[in-house]
Amino acid sequence: MIFRNGKKSGWLAIALILAWVGVTGCASNKQKEPGLTELTVLMDWYPNAVHTFLYAAEEQGYFKEAGLKVKLQTPADTNDALKLVATGKADLALSYQMQVAVSRSEDIPIVSVAAIVRHPLNQLFALESAGIRSPKDLVGKKIGYPSVPLDESMVNTMVKSDGGDPSKLNYIDVGWDLIPAMTTKKVDAIIGGYVNHEKLLLEKEGEKLITFDPSNYGVPDYYELVLTASEEGLKNNREAFKKFMAAAAKGQEYTVSHPEQSLQLLLDKQSEEFPLDADIEKMSLDILLPLMDAGSEPFGSQSVQSWNSVIEWLAEHGQLTKEVKAEQAFVNL
Repeated sequence: MIFRNGKKSGWLAIALILAWVGVTGCASNKQKEPGLTELTVLMDWYPNAVHTFLYAAEEQGYFKEAGLKVKLQTPADTNDALKLVATGKADLALSYQMQVAVSRSEDIPIVSVAAIVRHPLNQLFALESAGIRSPKDLVGKKIGYPSVPLDESMVNTMVKSDGGDPSKLNYIDVGWDLIPAMTTKKVDAIIGGYVNHEKLLLEKEGEKLITFDPSNYGVPDYYELVLTASEEGLKNNREAFKKFMAAAAKGQEYTVSHPEQSLQLLLDKQSEEFPLDADIEKMSLDILLPLMDAGSEPFGSQSVQSWNSVIEWLAEHGQLTKEVKAEQAFVNL
């Protein structure tokens, strides 16, 4: 879901951005390697299974074959990624479809250039023991969430769609302590956790969960993860971005046909600060691959219908500060 670590988008973190740029360098002042175009690509979170295709493309040499030298980086604050791209301090960034729409409504000149995960990962998890069998059963229960208004809007939509009364819901701000809130029974359900991460970790701890996909209860079937560029960057580097996506698609093809080998490439690159559980990441990749499959369309393709439905839903729930046009929010390279 958007705002993965709980902070809203905007220009509030500009000091942090400048500090980050001082350490990593500016995308507009790239170190040149003969014959290769350098691209700085920011991930949405620490390296995990969803990024396997990028590491596969890197390790299999697909980026180099495309004439690219790609630097995969994690920003100090994952919500800074869009702002770093918008200000020209990075070339591309993984982010979230809804966050792109919200950011554009705040005049941040960001464009989605590819849909990476095509369906919601942020889903509603309820303890089986709580007796919640559909969203309307949340009335009278305790719902943990990370104080993200969009998460609240999602649950309200789900409950209303299921015939319940959203005004009677009891939300408890648990920050990002979603897992402890469930294991200690502080709450009966949570929103803000991902089916390929928090759900797996909770189940590993022995919790039995009922899972509800928001897209089955009135919320648009949105793109969870998208690749973004700035309007200016797209104008100046469109061909390089097209080459990046072609190489990334080959990385995804390799991952689909060689999941174990591809996952090992990721595990070999894992951060010491964020060590990975190999079993969890394997299950995560199994969940992700079908959700990243574009079917007969090219990997990363996007539709105006998806963008229109997301924008309409966000506007209906008061999440956009000004009108956003779908045709300006995305482009298929």
